[in-house]
Amino acid sequence: MGTEGDSFPLMEVNTSDPEASEPWDYVLVAERRGRRATGQAHRQLQFLEELKRKGFRYKIMEDREKVFFGIRAESRIFDLYRTLLMEPEGPGTRTQPAGPAPIPASTRIRIVNFVLNNTTAAGDTLDDLVKSGVFETRFVLHKGQDDLRKEWAQWRRVLRPQPIDNIRDYFGEKVALYFAWLGWYTYMLVPAAAVGLLVFLSGFALFNASQISKEICEAHDILLCPRGDHSRRYQQLSDTCTFAKLTHLFDNEGTVVFAIFMALWGECRRAPAGSLSPGAASPGTPRPLSAPVRSHRVPGDLEAAAGPCGPALGPVRLGRGPGGDGASAHQPPRLPAAAAPALLPEEQRHPHPVCAHDLPHDRHGPPAGGVPGPGCSPLQLRPAVPGRAGDHGRGGDRCPVPLCGHPHHDQEKPRTFSERESKFTTKFFTLQFFAHFSSLIYIAFILGRINGHPGKSVRLAGLWKLEECHLSGCMMDLFLQMAIIMGLKQTLSNCAEYLGPWLAHKCRLMRFKLGRASGDPELRDVQHNYLLNPVNTFSLFDEFMEMMIQYGFTTIFVAAFPLAPLLALISNLVEIRLDAIKMVRLQRRLVPRKAKDIGTWLQVLETIGVLAVIANGMVIAFTSEFIPRVVYKYHYGPCRLGAQPAVDCLTGYVNHSLSVFYTKDFQDPVQAEGSENVTECRYRDYRDARDYSLSEQFWVLLAIRLLFLILFEHVALCIKLIAAWFVPDVPQSVKNKVLEEKYRALRDKMCSSSKSTDV
Repeated sequence: MGTEGDSFPLMEVNTSDPEASEPWDYVLVAERRGRRATGQAHRQLQFLEELKRKGFRYKIMEDREKVFFGIRAESRIFDLYRTLLMEPEGPGTRTQPAGPAPIPASTRIRIVNFVLNNTTAAGDTLDDLVKSGVFETRFVLHKGQDDLRKEWAQWRRVLRPQPIDNIRDYFGEKVALYFAWLGWYTYMLVPAAAVGLLVFLSGFALFNASQISKEICEAHDILLCPRGDHSRRYQQLSDTCTFAKLTHLFDNEGTVVFAIFMALWGECRRAPAGSLSPGAASPGTPRPLSAPVRSHRVPGDLEAAAGPCGPALGPVRLGRGPGGDGASAHQPPRLPAAAAPALLPEEQRHPHPVCAHDLPHDRHGPPAGGVPGPGCSPLQLRPAVPGRAGDHGRGGDRCPVPLCGHPHHDQEKPRTFSERESKFTTKFFTLQFFAHFSSLIYIAFILGRINGHPGKSVRLAGLWKLEECHLSGCMMDLFLQMAIIMGLKQTLSNCAEYLGPWLAHKCRLMRFKLGRASGDPELRDVQHNYLLNPVNTFSLFDEFMEMMIQYGFTTIFVAAFPLAPLLALISNLVEIRLDAIKMVRLQRRLVPRKAKDIGTWLQVLETIGVLAVIANGMVIAFTSEFIPRVVYKYHYGPCRLGAQPAVDCLTGYVNHSLSVFYTKDFQDPVQAEGSENVTECRYRDYRDARDYSLSEQFWVLLAIRLLFLILFEHVALCIKLIAAWFVPDVPQSVKNKVLEEKYRALRDKMCSSSKSTDV
């Protein structure tokens, strides 16, 4: 059954097991002590015997503390899926294969994982048995990862291309898409880092030539008003000379150009990410990762099939007949309950099915990966509420049950796993966004703007004075905060992300008693995999979330920190190999999952791109001194009537931008240090010296700031739309490669068909 409606009968092929010497597909673990007393051994054997009846074989291996159950599916399990493993290329490709094709390891694991998670005759699932303590855990063995160890999971390969096809074959499409996107994002950071570094270094050329810096450094007679409540003292403006020069490194005219460039860069970065859509790629023929490949979709009219869940509504049509009218040429037998969903991509799988009349799900809830309910065929079911999104990785990222969507109390009731994952991603990213960006938003747009003025400060609850910006301006505070996040925090995060799993693995090895080491190589391999760090459904989710937050830091406030792309580039080069080493060497193997793209994260990227345009426009308009400088240059300064070569157009800007406060108006009788001969002081604001109300210059600047913000956002968004129109979602080279592969596959099938006809 393919995406174009082609149909094939379920094939009965040789059910012998030629792979009896192969490693185990899955391993279940249980505590050795107390098994007999608690009756867990009986439930374990009951579950294993049920698997044996389904076509599995198992082996019990023991050491001093643990019992390991090796499980491997026989060939007859995959005979049920043989038709779904085929990928028809057109209506004329209905020839049957000469023999069973080899099953790729990732597809095999996915099928076994699905069958294992089926509800047992007793009404339990494997997840239920793990939660009740019958089994301690379950995991997939690492096998055949030597090439990934040598070519990918090594620090010295940091500048080498990633073997994406090998990653897909071993970990599945979802993991491969993550690393493909991360590699492309890192590659696209190179031009952004180069331009940001150029903008930053261009400020050094004017480090000592800036007219504003000169005036500040020479302002020995200008005193700034006291800022503290208790130990007041006047400070000379010239004391901020060094910070004024540093501020000019990133608060200059090049910042506006760089912010617009980053808006264009964000669109160019986005387009190829949308083309990374392998979908449910054919497991028999590897395809390029960026090639859009058809998925094995279950036709909608199959939901109305006859069965124990509801009345028959008509014949089951699995494909188009020769006449193309949608009628099938023959009536194939119904696929078994476990046959269809395991190979579907995540967004088309029925994670917790409900019958045609949308009956409530059973009391046990759905297991991970999706399980049909008892007595219902997947072809008769409609997608409903998937499994619970459990806790994931890091301590600060755990979410409350209402956010995660508990299956028994879910009021939204998403119909597919991908819909639940999408809703959870949106909610959790929103939570993480405000948690990570609240300090930057406060510094950029709130800090120092509601403080009042000297002599009449705004106080919280009438007691505590609000914090003010740095003496050289709020851009310095924002720059320092971004530098700490992108430099120090990223470095510490990468160290913790690597050292945490490494130390945890070493501790597990140390707790593993030497006496437990077995001479049986099979048991040693199982023990080695058991001692690796555990993984869960959200292991990859954590990696995506981490990179989305970093992408937000790189783009949203890049106008205040042009070095952000450079530091992100360095961090990503480390992150790729760090994640590779974790997945291959330090963690248990992830269960492969199919995906056609990176899912909701594409919408997250788009949202961040729009927020970046808005935030950078607001930083330039309201946080930096760009607008006040331009307004002074052409409206208040010496060049307002025309350029004067002998005079810098910003001459007098510092005096113009500082308001006057008379010390006699201080309401607090406490005298400031050295204030005996001080009659006035200056502060950063635009206020009238008579009554300290907002001056005319303030309102003129506010109007121009708002006008600039509107123009900047419209220009930047128009550039994004034009770039999106010119840059295709799927590059032409990828389309050509897909067509070439289709041609080769069709040619091979025609040759095979002609040979069989000759015979």
